[in-house]
Amino acid sequence: MGILSGLKSLGLGSLENVSLFEEPKKKEAEKHEQAASPKVEEKELIYDRSFVCPVCDCSFTAKIMKSNRAKLLGTDPDLRARYEGIDAAKYEVVMCPVCGYAALMRYFTGITSSQAKLIMEKISQNFHIKPHDGETYSYEEALQRYKLALVGAVVKHAKNSERAYICLKYAWLVRGYREHLLESEQPDEKLIAELEGEENELLQHAYKGLTEARQTEMFPLCGMNEITLDYLLAVLGARFKDFENSIKLLSSIITSRSANPRIKDKARDMKDQVMLEMKKNQNPK
Repeated sequence: MGILSGLKSLGLGSLENVSLFEEPKKKEAEKHEQAASPKVEEKELIYDRSFVCPVCDCSFTAKIMKSNRAKLLGTDPDLRARYEGIDAAKYEVVMCPVCGYAALMRYFTGITSSQAKLIMEKISQNFHIKPHDGETYSYEEALQRYKLALVGAVVKHAKNSERAYICLKYAWLVRGYREHLLESEQPDEKLIAELEGEENELLQHAYKGLTEARQTEMFPLCGMNEITLDYLLAVLGARFKDFENSIKLLSSIITSRSANPRIKDKARDMKDQVMLEMKKNQNPK
């Protein structure tokens, strides 16, 4: 018997089996809502920006993300931002298609004449690349751009902070590529495993380089203040089981007078996780 049985005796028999909650209407409303909010496409979140190469003086365009249009979904523990419909890391490197000079956008114009000479001698003379003709950058193209940015940083003797920051962003790109492959119907398991190892190696270089930069360079570093950098180093330190340094950095954030409440809360949560992980490593089963 239904909970509304007996209504027939009241002359309301047609309502004995009525649905209590209007689920069909709700579903219909959801359909309308989805129709009103179509999935955003990557090509809608980028634009072609003009640049003049500081090495060879040639004009060119590069695809850049519209940061004011992309919807932030969240951040990974190591501060990698995740957006709806686009992997921001694909559009961080600016590359001159004529001479091969490439760098993260924040560093692209900051090159001295002696550094430009080194790029011309060590990279430009042998550089060649297939012209880009798509609406977006593929992961394969983005990987090439990061490789050029990283080797360029080495050739021009860039600061540790710039080299490390490239490694960090490069690792984020590799992670995004791996996530993209995992979503495919027939993921390439071998490539996914290779990318996982590559991400780990890049993050190790980032940790080493940023640690050295913190001791020898002036803040802000890579656009980060001391609190933000210390949090990032604590996360990377925990990843590579440098637990003591990680806890030390997190404790300094928690007790800092300049740190805001939000990052202090994040530091407390991270410290709890690191201490738990440290105990697991001290007492393995």
